[in-house]
Amino acid sequence: MILETKNIFINQKPANKEDIIRKIGDIFSSQGYTNEYYTQAMLDKEKVFNTYIGNGVAIPHGIEEAKKHIKKTGLVLMTIPEGQDWGGSEKARVIIGIAAVGDEHLNVLQKIAMEFCTPDGVEKLMTLNEQEISELFEGEN
Repeated sequence: MILETKNIFINQKPANKEDIIRKIGDIFSSQGYTNEYYTQAMLDKEKVFNTYIGNGVAIPHGIEEAKKHIKKTGLVLMTIPEGQDWGGSEKARVIIGIAAVGDEHLNVLQKIAMEFCTPDGVEKLMTLNEQEISELFEGEN
């Protein structure tokens, strides 16, 4: 399972962007997806490339060299209804932390792109509970 319900945090409050990335990294590390070095790799990535992808979605993930710190593929998803400053003028309402082994991130990115290619996809996600969000990512539809 790539997105477990325990890794979905809905209706969060905005915070410091780096603190949110650290929280995601701590979750990955504590649950065996990555080691503790992956958190810094996500912070490093954000310094060189803003991971905001549009339509209110940000996808923090580690720099390429950090792949060696990933033990298994997984996601952490947070919704922040009022929006989180993510650099630039727009706010992220959905933040999806990605830790992916090898090329598995390509499937993850494809799923994210399909679900959130329109603002309607983000609006739909905001109405779902943790179980429904997990099923959305696990399903093939």
